[in-house]
Amino acid sequence: MAESIPNLRHLRVLLEVERGAGFSAAARSMHLSQPAVTQAVMALERYFGAALFDRTSRGVTPTAAGRLCLMRVERALGQLSDGVREVSADISRNGGDVLRTVTAAQLVALVAVVEAGGFGRAARASGAARTTIHGAARQLELAIRMSLFEITSHGRQPTREAMHLARAARLAVAELAQATAEVAAMQGDDRGGTVIGTMPLARSVIVPAALVRFAALRPRHAISILDGPYDTMLGALLQGRAELLVGALRDSAGSDILQEHLFDDPLAIIVRAGHPLVAAAAGGDRPPPMAALTRFPWIAPRPGSPLRRHFDALLDAMIDGPQVSSIECNSLAAARGLLLASDRVMVLSAHQVRYELAAGQLVALPHPFGRVVRSIGLTIRRGWRPTEAQSQLLEFIRLASREPGISGPHVPASRDGGGCGKHVARRPSVG
Repeated sequence: MAESIPNLRHLRVLLEVERGAGFSAAARSMHLSQPAVTQAVMALERYFGAALFDRTSRGVTPTAAGRLCLMRVERALGQLSDGVREVSADISRNGGDVLRTVTAAQLVALVAVVEAGGFGRAARASGAARTTIHGAARQLELAIRMSLFEITSHGRQPTREAMHLARAARLAVAELAQATAEVAAMQGDDRGGTVIGTMPLARSVIVPAALVRFAALRPRHAISILDGPYDTMLGALLQGRAELLVGALRDSAGSDILQEHLFDDPLAIIVRAGHPLVAAAAGGDRPPPMAALTRFPWIAPRPGSPLRRHFDALLDAMIDGPQVSSIECNSLAAARGLLLASDRVMVLSAHQVRYELAAGQLVALPHPFGRVVRSIGLTIRRGWRPTEAQSQLLEFIRLASREPGISGPHVPASRDGGGCGKHVARRPSVG
């Protein structure tokens, strides 16, 4: 992060030049000499890689790159001001003024300690002296007039307020990185990047299809795929380490994220080919009887996931429940292996085992409740402003989700005309 954040005073100078339409006005406002203002702007032009202002007879006007960077700089400083206000009620009205005494080095030290979980580990990870990191962190505490670290049995640890402020710093860095990427794209050099958090269905079907098209259009745009538990990926999104998530949407979305519904994913009862339940389900034309479902061991999805809710609802409907304990499995690859090698049963999206179904290795039986679905879609940070390249990537993901076989039915419908499962409500659109 040290190379990712420029001098904060220089960023404020940039905004003052634009507001006052000149270097002289900015110098007066910032109590600096005009050469100091000029040097600050030149440093940022090197940082962003483009001229930011044109000098005219009527003063100074931003270039196209300058207008873009000014917008991102204002958002970045706004993130930091909001972070300061959030952690201290005493200075809630003066977060911007406090930033006058905060430096980039202090924020870098804070983020290093928060990410490493302590001063010693931060020093080892960054290669800096522990006294240097400790000194910068202490100066930050003095600047914002509050304690950010506390003594515990594990040594000096960051407080909750420190974590909030570190998150604001990461989001500010993300805004500046967006500006750098956009300026490069204007110059014909797409050096941007996007980190996508993907859940199993998106990882195996939607995202690959979208990325093939996107990479053909923007071959130099770097893409990183992040996987793992939803909470981990959501944390990366909120901290600016990922730009979007693709996968199952949640019912209780936080106020700091937006969810966009893409399609409803039907769920099925998945078993191996030749499983006794296939015959009990009339070869797959009818749902398996509830009494038959209790005779076989199950694979349970991860607790807290939308799929787990559907699994629990099905188990609740069984009078006595399964006679064999379930295996809780967080890995789709492991679940496939268990299904293929045993008589275990799983509630799952047929899309996630589409290749095994096509090969005749697994069978998708209709759900006993009728049409039961989970919502699949996009999750982004509220207020996130994608670059042009990222907007195109979002469109390719939307297109991939509408391909035949993705948004349409993928499991056999019950001939019994059973009741339909409840559809999850659609979420607000991205943006």
